Amino acid sequence: MPESNFVDYVKIFCRSGKGGRGSAHLRHDKYIPNGGPDGGDGGHGGDVILKGNRNYWTLLHLRYQRHALAGNGEPGGSNKCFGKDGDDIIIDVPCGTVAYNAVTGEYLCDVTDDGQRVVLLHGGRGGLGNWHFRTATRQAPRFAQPGEPAQEMMVVLELKLLADVGLVGFPNAGKSTLLSAISAAKPKIANYPFTTLEPNLGIVPYRDGKSFIMADIPGIIEGASEGKGLGLRFLRHIERNSLLLFMVPADTGNIARDYEVLLGELTRFNPEMLDKRRVLAITKCDLIDEELQAMLEENIPTDLPHVFISGVSGYGLPQLKDVLWNELNNESNRIEADYLSEKIVHRSKSADEIRAEVDTMGDDDFEYEYEDNADDGEIEYEDDIETVFDK
Repeated sequence: MPESNFVDYVKIFCRSGKGGRGSAHLRHDKYIPNGGPDGGDGGHGGDVILKGNRNYWTLLHLRYQRHALAGNGEPGGSNKCFGKDGDDIIIDVPCGTVAYNAVTGEYLCDVTDDGQRVVLLHGGRGGLGNWHFRTATRQAPRFAQPGEPAQEMMVVLELKLLADVGLVGFPNAGKSTLLSAISAAKPKIANYPFTTLEPNLGIVPYRDGKSFIMADIPGIIEGASEGKGLGLRFLRHIERNSLLLFMVPADTGNIARDYEVLLGELTRFNPEMLDKRRVLAITKCDLIDEELQAMLEENIPTDLPHVFISGVSGYGLPQLKDVLWNELNNESNRIEADYLSEKIVHRSKSADEIRAEVDTMGDDDFEYEYEDNADDGEIEYEDDIETVFDK
């Protein structure tokens, strides 16, 4: 078992059910000569369905259940009896999960709402029985359709956290300290870089029983969009945040330069990050006086809301909450759930990117060979009858 139970990336094998074969039965009842065809249709194969579940917050439950296999459709029977449909397989995932094809990197779907269902793989349709192929000149057809084959795919599930405010900053910028100071979250805090190794969520209380959700991700370093540090792995968690809180320590050499570096890394990772509203927090202000604070304020961009804070002493935290709440409820920043899902454009990935991510996550690159042991028997059909489905 890994040290952490936060799993935000898994690779699983999915296979839908194949359709059941149609029956080529001829009626043989007493006192009914030449009963004719009465073969029923085969059942439909089960689907592979992704379902959003708010009771899950990671993909840990899928890390050791790596196969999602739907049931096959049963073959048709005599007397025009339909075969039983195969059972669907439902994969519960936390809200904010994105699915990709693990081989091609193609974007498949995005599950954002509780109870939302997305059919990942459709089951095969059942074959038609010989009852459908009777004609005036062919009154006893001895053939039927086979069922459609199953679909199978290696799927990568990637979790992107849903939060209102995302914290962005270099290592040791005070992100975890701030989260612990204004919420009930208890992230690990220490005086060395990359203390935070996984995203943390905290509910920040506000006035009159109101609140908002804040997400803390590991520190970003210059070159994170190219794979340096831990930033690349967790940058996707702030793609869904409607507001980004940039955190720069007061003891840094140049606040404006650090802010531009952070913004540049986000832009190279996803250019749509520029469309999000941004707030700048200058942290560790318990180490400076008002004179130094005034000097630092001269180098801050004027069009960017900023607050001087200290997570240790609590200086400026009420003012920071007010700024964040006003920005979140700004008329131009109100994003409905439907609009948010349409606004975020999930880009397809190349096969090399998928392979590199799987290696980075330490996920075992297993292969699964489809073995169909079901005995469908021999099905006779004529060349002039198409066995494809033209419904």
